[in-house]
Amino acid sequence: MAGSGQIRQLRRRIKSVRSTQKITRAMEMIAASRIMKAQRRVGEARPYAEQIHEVIRGLAASNAVSDHPLLAEHDAIDRVGLVIATSDRGLAGAYNANVLKIADRAIRQEEEQGREVDLYLVGRKSEGYFKYRGRTPTQLWTGVSDQPTYDDARAVAETVMDAYRKGELDRVWLIYTDFKSSLTQVPHRMQLLPVEAEEFEGGSEIPAEFMFEPDPDDILALLIPRYVEAKVFHGLLESAASEHASRQRAMKAATDNANDVINKLSRVMNQARQDQITTEISEIVGGAEALSGN
Repeated sequence: MAGSGQIRQLRRRIKSVRSTQKITRAMEMIAASRIMKAQRRVGEARPYAEQIHEVIRGLAASNAVSDHPLLAEHDAIDRVGLVIATSDRGLAGAYNANVLKIADRAIRQEEEQGREVDLYLVGRKSEGYFKYRGRTPTQLWTGVSDQPTYDDARAVAETVMDAYRKGELDRVWLIYTDFKSSLTQVPHRMQLLPVEAEEFEGGSEIPAEFMFEPDPDDILALLIPRYVEAKVFHGLLESAASEHASRQRAMKAATDNANDVINKLSRVMNQARQDQITTEISEIVGGAEALSGN
């Protein structure tokens, strides 16, 4: 027989699940609104990166760019840097796990070739993941993943560019999540340094009537670091959009699961109440029959 204590317990569980459902629904709506903002920011940043790329291609058509320190490959690849973009917060489904899986694979490949790996981490989730595995990051940035700014990207880019110029790193990879759509986000590994000269091939030579101030070599020296910064910024923006999309899906799934749990608990509670009512009616009928017999 179901007692009133069991019914009270079921009511408390239903109330608790409903409270959780309100939170997950609110987080789903917030994530959905942030996806649109993140997509808009990706679109707004694209013309800047494309224009820098076109200017460098035009200058590269008439000037040698291979001598720039960020394009020059080192004689030997002994130490590699990995810039890994994850989130600061959880509840984003498999978003962080997918990025970290690519990072683990990259680390394993580099170490199998006898190279040392330095970790440059964006987000607390990657920090906790590698700390558990006994790896200390060379540099860590937090509070960046949700709404990255260009200053955040510049800080990351300048750190690895400075290490590359000094010879402390011989190659740098950027590992981030490429936002394809609200349903599809793909973790991606991209070579950040050295910048491949092939990226600037095929440009049209700038006409001779153009005058440069400062001269083209100085402009290239300024623009190539900006180009690296733009690539990092693009990766952070794509990762932010992917994080929000993953969180929206995860919270929608949690909301739907909470609704299923509420329905199941409600059926159990209704059955318990029906059993209690049936028992009470039986007791009343039995008592009435006993009194009438006396």
